[in-house]
Parts: sequence; structure tokens; C-alpha cells
Amino acid sequence: MRGAKGSSFPQEMKGISKDEGVEPDKLARLLKAGRAVVPSNPRHRGLRPCAIGEGLRVKVNANIGTSRDYIDLKEELEKLRVAVRYGADAVMDLSTGGDIREIRRNIVKNSRVPVGTVPIYEAVCKSSSKGGAMNMTGDDLFSAIERHAKDGVDFMTVHCGVTKRTAGSLKKHKRVTGVVSRGGAMLIAWMRENGKENPLFEDYGYLLELAKEHEFALSLGDGLRPGSVHDATDVPQLHELLVLGKLVERARKAGVQVMVEGPGHVPLNQIEANVRVEKVLCKGAPFYVLGPLVCDVGAGYDHITGAIGGALAAYFGADFLCYVTPSEHLSLPTVEDVRQGVVASKIAAHAADLARGREMAWDLEMSKARKAFDWQKMYRLSVDPERAKEVRTRRGSKSPQVCSMCGDLCAMKIVDDMLGQ
Repeated sequence: MRGAKGSSFPQEMKGISKDEGVEPDKLARLLKAGRAVVPSNPRHRGLRPCAIGEGLRVKVNANIGTSRDYIDLKEELEKLRVAVRYGADAVMDLSTGGDIREIRRNIVKNSRVPVGTVPIYEAVCKSSSKGGAMNMTGDDLFSAIERHAKDGVDFMTVHCGVTKRTAGSLKKHKRVTGVVSRGGAMLIAWMRENGKENPLFEDYGYLLELAKEHEFALSLGDGLRPGSVHDATDVPQLHELLVLGKLVERARKAGVQVMVEGPGHVPLNQIEANVRVEKVLCKGAPFYVLGPLVCDVGAGYDHITGAIGGALAAYFGADFLCYVTPSEHLSLPTVEDVRQGVVASKIAAHAADLARGREMAWDLEMSKARKAFDWQKMYRLSVDPERAKEVRTRRGSKSPQVCSMCGDLCAMKIVDDMLGQ
């Protein structure tokens, strides 16, 4: 973030501190300490930056992007529009099919929120077209990172903690679902095939130089995250997190913004421990969690399993929720899946903020609108106004004042009539 670590405080940063309801000096201290980040690439024109981290409003990310089976740039741009409309604070382009760079450039061009990517996807896809993914070199990977930076990407997921040693712990500690991170799996396969260390770990210093030069934030990926609740908080996951904690310190010393990605599939009783362990090992670095999904049987409804885990994780200190859609584990998300995923995660984030004493006025205004039977105001205050109105009107009440659930037996109306209110 331009000027975030210097003595000056840019005007846009003052706008962020106002949006967050925190004093500019406090935000500056959080940024300097690395306990908050503002992903903002100078090449990303028209960006509306946001702050992610300690004591700030919980943020939501929406993943979009093509697959090799389904390539439609127009639909991905519609997903971007819908994600931002319903409250996503950032999006990630995870495209693996079609002209990946052209897709990325279009998403960055049309996004007013920060855009993240996973550069190894492009590096592997390009190598695959030239004779095999395992032909990728370290230079190929870093070239991809530089291309993403020059295209205006604000933050990048890099699986630096997937090393020979951390991957080796998978052999000793068997898992139900093995490795579920695409980036993590790609690097494990590459290391085994080539007999070399992960370039992102071995040449981490060069990665930091690129991040500093091009002003993008690092999101240290959880390549060994659990893919089932039975694998949660196991040795491979924690082994990787120990490595990431050390890499966070190196990034801070280099003046590079960094956050840490987390699980994954985690049962409710382990979520608090996962958040607290990350905050200790990574010295308060912003924590970016996928869900977490609290059970494995919610196929078709994993936006709900993820929202349950996300609310609890955020309450205990997670800072950034990566949404989960109804199509998780099943297919590439549709535009409607994106909408439902964002709304579910926004509710989770707000529930956590509310429990932490933030944004209470929003809920108070909704309660007042309900008491007044002010339906139009209720729609406006809803996370998804269109959905609220649709549900209200599909089974209209005989009385426009009340809903068709209670009708003239509405509790508030009965008491209001008795008291003459």
C-alpha cells in the first residue's frame, strides 16, 4: 500500500480509517506492526482499497474464475459484478482455463475492490501446454508472479510453507482426504518429480523483492490445509503454520505486507484454537480463512457450513473470510452461487462484528423498522434487499401491515393495539 508504511498518511488511508471507525493513528500503527494490511497495487486503477486486520471490520472475499471445463469471460465479469453488489470486499481470480492473462486483466480493469490471484495456476497451465506441468521451472513461477503484479493484482496467494519437510510429514501422519489445495498439490508433485525444494520457499527473498518493488501483498497459502474435519489441526497443518510464522517475520522486516491463509474443514470445537494458534505463531498477522467448514456432509449447502464456521472464526479473531458457495466440492460456481456465497459470508462477518461490538446501529435500525412495520426500510436494511422483498411478496398477507405468517395474530400488532400505539 502506497505510503502505508511511511511517515506520511495518504488521503485514501484517512478515508479507510473513517470507514472503519478507527483513528488514523491507530490504523497507521496496525499497518506498521503488520497486524493489518491494505492490498493496493498502484497499477490497479479505480481501486477502492480496504484494510484487513486486527480490530477492523471483518472482510469477505469471493472467488471467481474459469476452469478448463468451462470458460466464459462474460459470465466471470457478471460474477464480479454480483459479488461486489452483495458486499464482497475483495475478489480472487482463480482462472485455470482459456486466456488466463486476458481474463485477469479484464477482472482487474472492472473491479473497484482488491483483486487476488494464485500465480502458480498460470505457471503450471503454461508449462502443461509445453509438454507437461512438471516442466515448470522456478523462473517460470516467478515470471508469472511478475506478470500478475504488472497487471495490477493487489494480493497473491503463494504456498511458501509447502516444503520438502512439511510435505514429508504427510507420510508419517495419514489423512482421510490428503492434500486438497491445488497450489499445494502442484508444488508437492513438482518437488517430488524434480527432486528440488519449493522455489517459493528457497527463493523467498526474491519473492519479497518482487512484492516490495511492485507493491502487492502476500497471502501465505495453506497448501496443507485439512480437507475434512477428521484431518483438522493435524501435524502437517501445524508444521506448515510454523514455517509461515517465520516467513511472516521476514516479510515484515523487508517492508512487505503479509497475511496468512487458514483452514479449511474444522469442527466447531477446534476453531478457537486454530485462530489463536495462528495469531501467536504469526505474531498477529491478519488471518484469512476458507470457511472454515464445520462438517463434511453439507454438499449443496456448504455456503451454510462455511458461514457457521466463518462467524465463529471471525469472533475469535479471524480477519478475512473467503466465501464458500453452494457448489463447493461439486462444480464451478454459477452467478447465483456467487450471490448466495457472498450473502452467507457477509452475514457471518456481520454476526462476528456485532458480537465484537461493531455495527450495532444497523441491527437497531432494522429492529425499529420491524416494530414500525416499515417494509420498505426493512428491504433497504437487509443484506439482500431483493431476496427480502421477493419472500415478503410471494405470499402476500390480507393486511398490508403484517406478514402472512401471523396475519392478525401478529404479536407486536396485538400488543400495540392493546396499548393504543
